[in-house]
Amino acid sequence: MTKPFDAAASIDKLLDVAAGLFRRKGFAATTVREIANAAGMLPGSLHYRYASKEALLVSLMERAIGRLTESVREAVASTRDPAERLRLALRAHLRVLLSDDDAVYVMLYDWRAVSNDTAREAIVRMRDTYEAFWDGLIYEAAGSGQIRPRIDLKLLRLFGFGAINWVAQWYEDHAGGRSPEQIADAFWAFMALGVFAEDRRPADEDGAFVALGGAAPPLEPVRR
Repeated sequence: MTKPFDAAASIDKLLDVAAGLFRRKGFAATTVREIANAAGMLPGSLHYRYASKEALLVSLMERAIGRLTESVREAVASTRDPAERLRLALRAHLRVLLSDDDAVYVMLYDWRAVSNDTAREAIVRMRDTYEAFWDGLIYEAAGSGQIRPRIDLKLLRLFGFGAINWVAQWYEDHAGGRSPEQIADAFWAFMALGVFAEDRRPADEDGAFVALGGAAPPLEPVRR
């Protein structure tokens, strides 16, 4: 039986309930009434705080991306070395992804279910802000001379996110006892050092690393 909204009920609790239902049932299959019942509140009370299910998802996305951003910022604050900052950022990003936070799962897999244009635009803006932060880390490393010339930096970030985010799909079944930090470090080694012997690596002039549409523009030196 539902009860009127209790001022002591935390918004975080409501978001936790919604994230859990979205993860188990999917965003489209979950109703506002189910969320309200699970949170112990009336649907009208939920609507007073969130005008729609999409608005609730936007708030969940904001919380998940906020946790990711805070974790990565804290991790990279310990050093000024651009390469080490990237390694630590990967560790922090994967640690949050594998923390079993339902909101993070929803962020990865459910946001595309949103049909409301305003909500979708808000989610895309949040995603773009987080990706821009990562672009800053990558460009900092490139500007310091620690990344090979003519690398397509945008493609590097897209490949990196695609691979590291997919770990959430296979981690429980295939991690082999490895911690998130160990997996992140292995991925970092593959990306940064490569997997082929030196004599098997293509030279830059072969075009394997050139930015799409031509050579990447020169980067300004990193100012500290």
